[in-house]
Amino acid sequence: MKKKLLLLLVAIAGCCAASTAQGRKALRINEVMVVNETNVVDDYSEHGAWIELFNSSYAPLEISSVYLTNDPSRPTLYPVPLGDVNTRIPKRQHIIFWADNKPTRGTFHTNFTLAPDRANWIGIYDADGRTLIDSITVPPLQPDQSFARKADGIGTSAADWEIRTDSDGSIVTPSSNNIIRDTNDKVQKFHDLDSNGVGLTISAMAIVFSALLLLCICFYIINRIGAARSQRKKMAAHGIDHKEVARADHPEGDSGEVIAAIAAALNEHLNAHDLESTILTFSKAKKNYSPWSSHIYTLRQMPRR
Repeated sequence: MKKKLLLLLVAIAGCCAASTAQGRKALRINEVMVVNETNVVDDYSEHGAWIELFNSSYAPLEISSVYLTNDPSRPTLYPVPLGDVNTRIPKRQHIIFWADNKPTRGTFHTNFTLAPDRANWIGIYDADGRTLIDSITVPPLQPDQSFARKADGIGTSAADWEIRTDSDGSIVTPSSNNIIRDTNDKVQKFHDLDSNGVGLTISAMAIVFSALLLLCICFYIINRIGAARSQRKKMAAHGIDHKEVARADHPEGDSGEVIAAIAAALNEHLNAHDLESTILTFSKAKKNYSPWSSHIYTLRQMPRR
């Protein structure tokens, strides 16, 4: 029993580990700024290089124990510490790491920096220190420029990235969506297709009536079940087995002899008279004496004096 329980716990732990590893594959490097002069500041109100990570899945993602590095030969350069509740990224959300070589300032401050005068390779490795989750080579950038994906978490080639700066209209978006939308495309499309609201009204009525129909069916089934249970309880109170009653109401099948006997009895009963419906058949009585022909009942007895 103990061995089975241990095997079950090991299997559950393995499934959880596999699920976590599968989820971490959704982690993406989303935007990088190497030279930060006037952009966002850290929790110490200082400007510094930053790396934005994005959870591209539709479930929360725990990134503790993954590795950030700027050196392919040192994949485990900066391990994301365990025990920090802020390392859990909500679905489709972002988180920023500061590449300032000041890891004593907290979980989100790495132990390496980015070189402003050359290209910088950045990679994310899984907890095993060997599986590369995502990587990007950031070209040399001007101050306050960022290298960002055109769309959050989408694309695997350099063509899916672009250089951004606030001065030319391409907005730098630390810890925010790379594409900022001021309208909802689905709502707008629905409005264009159904400007008068007829389709919305029909859909709403269909949903309501469908729900009412389902409720009626559920109530009918519940009522039938309750009636059957009540009937069984009444039978049990009178000492009647409902299974025997069910077998009596629904016999498995009559034998040929029984069917032949029933057919013979019906034939005998239906053929008791002559074929002509206007002729009566009289049968002789077996008793010679009949009270209807006796005069005893017509005599009057005199009272005694």
